[in-house]
Amino acid sequence: MKSVFTTSALLALLTSSSVFAANLTIPMSFEYIALDGKAIETNSFRHQSDITLSDGTHKIAIRYHDVIDDSFSDSQSFVKSTPFIVTLAVDGDYQYNLKPAEGNFIKEPKIFAKKPQVKLSRKDNGSVTYSVEHTNFTEETFISNLFKTNQQQNFEDLSVSATTDAPQVITAPVKSDIALATSVAPAVSMAPAANSANPAQAEQMLQYWWLQADEKTRKEFMGWAIKQL
Repeated sequence: MKSVFTTSALLALLTSSSVFAANLTIPMSFEYIALDGKAIETNSFRHQSDITLSDGTHKIAIRYHDVIDDSFSDSQSFVKSTPFIVTLAVDGDYQYNLKPAEGNFIKEPKIFAKKPQVKLSRKDNGSVTYSVEHTNFTEETFISNLFKTNQQQNFEDLSVSATTDAPQVITAPVKSDIALATSVAPAVSMAPAANSANPAQAEQMLQYWWLQADEKTRKEFMGWAIKQL
């Protein structure tokens, strides 16, 4: 009877330990784009600060994205970086934190956005094995999205490719993105592109109209948006 209880206890321990996972937390001014070759869907009104990670090596595409006060007016503007790829080796159910290398406060957001310098640490102050690779993936402007063809790949697609272990898939989309960005899509493609906008395109459109709106319109919109949550 004793051996039965011992075996059951061991099985329970093994089963429970298998569900443990590490956690990575990023500040409000950063956002996830992709993890291990899969896009991470984000919400414009709810920041996703945490992702769970199993043991092993993971590639996470992240970018700096913040709202800053415009020094030439009373309005605000968006500043964002190109994606950077964090390769992190996870070897336990630890709490990992990503922060700007210069500290919690970024003094020059626009300069920082050109090449974000970040560091990863563990809550228990243990050692962290990671590397950071900056990319040159660029995001299309609001206007170019209106003329976007189905063949053109955006920077989210490139970020997804960059987090996989197949380098040949990474280089090809980069070339096609640059080549197709210089072409003009036929007018007939405008309607389906607008109807099939992905979350990233919708966010860019939202940002565009937010910057065009006056203070009264922004407050009315925020009131409406809060009711939708």
